[in-house]
Order: sequence, then structure tokens, then C-alpha cells
Amino acid sequence: MYVCVCNAVTERQIDQAVRAGATSLRHLRHQLGVSAECGRCARCAQDCLRAALCEPSRPAPAVHAAHAGSSRSLALEAS
Repeated sequence: MYVCVCNAVTERQIDQAVRAGATSLRHLRHQLGVSAECGRCARCAQDCLRAALCEPSRPAPAVHAAHAGSSRSLALEAS
């Protein structure tokens, strides 16, 4: 879902920013541009930030460098 239409920031990008260390709306503003224009998204962005901070850390899926370019190899590894 888009949180900030002015800067095309999504909830997923906020989640990623939190996993990278963002802990405040100020961090999101500096990293993503959230609420830097009109400010209408500030409340929603703050809600998304709180939700992301409360979630247990989810490790990113590992991708082997040797297979990163081959979707067929990844599909075979997953099965």
C-alpha cells in the first residue's frame, strides 16, 4: 500500500527501512522522503513505523550468488 503518494513510498519500503535501522519518523523522512512534502502521510507513516518496530525480525531469504541470475536454479532449489 502507498503511504506517501508525493514520494511514492510504500508500506514495504517502510518495513525495509526499519529492518535497516530506522526507528523514527525523522529517519523515514531522511531515508525515504516520507512527510517531506505535504505531510498528509505522517500519521499513516507513524502507524506503519510502529507496526514494523513491533514485528519480530524476519531474516531476508538467502540467495546463493552463483544462482542469483537463474530463476530456474532458484526454483529447483526451492523444491
